[in-house]
Amino acid sequence: MKKILALWILTGILTSCHAQKDFPESYSNITRKNGKTGIEFKGKFYPVKAIKETPLTYENIAEPEIKSTEKGVELDFGNPAIEGNLYYGLIDETSRYKMPVLSKRLAKIQRGKAHVNLTRLTGKYDFTGWEKTGKIRLGYRIIDKKGRIIADNRLNVLYENGRFIPSVTMIEGPFLSMPAPEGIKIQVTFDRETEAELFINGKPYAKSQGKYIVFDVKNLKPSTSYQYTVAYGPWKETYTFETAPPKGSRQPFVFAYASDSRNAKGGGERNIYGTNAYILKRMMVLADISNIGFFMFTGDMINGYHTNASQQRLEYFNFKNAVRYLTTYRPMFVGMGNHEALSTAFDKWDEKSSQPWIRYINIDRYPFEKESAEKLFADVFVQPENGPESEDGAPYDPSRKTEDFPSYKENVYSFTYGNVAFIVLNSNYWYTTNENYIPIVSGNPHGYVMDNQLAFLKKELERFDADSSIDHIFVTIHTPLFPNAGHANNDMWYSGNNEIRAWVAGKPLKKGIIERRDQLMKAMTDSQKFRALLAGDEHNYTRLIIDNNTPIYPEGWQEEKVKLRRPFIQITNGAAGAPYYALEKLPWTEHVKKFSTQNALMLFEINGKNINVTVINPDTLEKIEQFVIPAQ
Repeated sequence: MKKILALWILTGILTSCHAQKDFPESYSNITRKNGKTGIEFKGKFYPVKAIKETPLTYENIAEPEIKSTEKGVELDFGNPAIEGNLYYGLIDETSRYKMPVLSKRLAKIQRGKAHVNLTRLTGKYDFTGWEKTGKIRLGYRIIDKKGRIIADNRLNVLYENGRFIPSVTMIEGPFLSMPAPEGIKIQVTFDRETEAELFINGKPYAKSQGKYIVFDVKNLKPSTSYQYTVAYGPWKETYTFETAPPKGSRQPFVFAYASDSRNAKGGGERNIYGTNAYILKRMMVLADISNIGFFMFTGDMINGYHTNASQQRLEYFNFKNAVRYLTTYRPMFVGMGNHEALSTAFDKWDEKSSQPWIRYINIDRYPFEKESAEKLFADVFVQPENGPESEDGAPYDPSRKTEDFPSYKENVYSFTYGNVAFIVLNSNYWYTTNENYIPIVSGNPHGYVMDNQLAFLKKELERFDADSSIDHIFVTIHTPLFPNAGHANNDMWYSGNNEIRAWVAGKPLKKGIIERRDQLMKAMTDSQKFRALLAGDEHNYTRLIIDNNTPIYPEGWQEEKVKLRRPFIQITNGAAGAPYYALEKLPWTEHVKKFSTQNALMLFEINGKNINVTVINPDTLEKIEQFVIPAQ
C-alpha cells in the first residue's frame, strides 16, 4: 500500500479523472479511448474485460427447456458443452423436507441434453402413486463429466393420454423471510409465468401472477402457528410457519446464527457449485428441530467473485436449495460478505511487473442500479428496506446530481423480534477486491464501513436504547473487527496498517481502517443494550472479549486510543462449511475465550433478560461450548 501511495505522489498520474456518463463518478482514472471504457495508468490503457462466458448459468441449469416424450421428458440445458449424468427420483411427499429419493437409474447428459425415462419409475418403484393420479413430482441432480455436482432441481410432470407432459414447477422456495407479529413474507420462484394462489389455514388469502412472486402476509395473530399452501397449476405445496412474538414480549425463543457456507474441498455435496450443501443441510435440519424463531446468516454463502451475474445467480440458487430444508418452515435473514462480490473487471496488467499484485482490477459491477453485487443480492433475497439509501450525500460524494454509489437496499437494515433488535451491516459494500488498487481506481476495501453506514449504526443503537420494549441488541457484520484465524492481513486490522481505507473519486477518506474499527466498537459499547457482535469471514468458531486492558494497536500507534465503557464481545462463526483457518498470533490472542475449527451452529436462547448460548457441530452433534451473555 505504501509503495503505491509513493508511486502516486511521485508520478502525479492519479488525478481525479471522473468517469464518462456510462461510469460512476465515484471512481477515478476511468476514461474512454477508441470507444472503450477503461483505466489509464502510466501511459497504458486497460479496457473493461468482456464478461466471462460459461455454460453454467442460472438460465441453462435452473430453467432448462423441457420437452415431452412417450417414455419421459427431455431436458435441454441450452449448451452442448454441458455433459455428464443426471440422477433422478420421486419426491417423498410424506417427508417433512420433501426430499427426492434418487433412483438407481440415470440419464446421460450429452451435448447439453438428457432424456429422463419415467417409465422406469413404475410398479414397485412408484411409491407416490403417480400411475393412478397422473402427477409426478421429480427431483434430479446434475453431475458433470468430472463428477462435480452442478445443481439439484425439481420438476413437475403430468401423465396424460400416454404421454409425459412437463408442468409448471416451483424451482425455488417457498422461502420465508421478515417474520413479524402480524405476518411474514413468502418468496416463490417458478420455471415459467404462472398464476399462484396462497391459502392460509385452508382459506384463500392472495393470488399473484409471475415467475417470481412474494406474498406479503398480514393481519395474523402473534406467536401463532399457521398452515400455508401455495397452489399453482394443478399442484399444491403445504408447509407451516409461526408468526413472531409481539414486540417487547419476554416469552422465550431461540434464534440461530452462522455464516460462510461457500464451497469446501472433499468432493460430493461439499461443493454443489458454489456452496457446501452437505453442512448447510445438516445445519438447517438441526436449526429446525431446535424450534428456532429465525436464522441470521451473514455472508459468504457462495463462492462468488464472478463477472457473470447469471453464473453467480446459479450459486445463489444452490444455496437456497440447500437451506430450503429450514426456510420452508422458518424465516432467514441474510447479510453480504466478500464472496458475494460481482465485479466489473479490467484487462490483465503487466505480468512482468516487479509488483506481484499487478494482475487485474475488479470493482463493483456497474451500472449500480442494474448490475451491482448489491442489486443482485436484493433481487435474490427479500429483506427489510429500512437502512440508509447509499453513500450518496456523504461529504465525499463527488456529485449531488448523480447516483455514484450502489444501494444499501436489503443489505444494510435492522429488525426486531420479541425483545431483541438486530442491526445488519455490510463490510463489503462498493467493494474493490484488492486494496492495493484502490488508490488507482477508488472503491472500498474489504472490512471498511463507510460514513453513512456508520451513521445508520449509531442512529439505530440510540433508537433501540430508548425503546423500552427492547432488552437486547445484536449487531452482525461479515468481517470481524478483530481477526483471529486466517484474516490477520485484512478484515479491520490489515496487519496493523491504518493507511487502508476507502477512496472516492481519487481521494482517500479521512479515517483509516483501524480508526473506523474503533468508531464502530465505541458506538456499540456505548449502547446499554448491545450484547455482542456476530461476525464471520474466518472459517472457525471464535469467542473474544476485548476490554480497556486488551492490546489492540500496532507498535508505534500515534492516533487516539479508544476508551470502552464496558467490555466488547465479538463472536466469529464462519463455520458453516467453508475451508477452515487455524488460530494466529495477534496482540489480543490471549483474550480469546474459545476457538474451534469444527463446523458450528450457534443457538441463542432468549428468555427475558437472560441469554444462554449453545454451540453445536451440526455434523457430529458434538457440543462445542455453552455460555451466558450477561445483560449489562
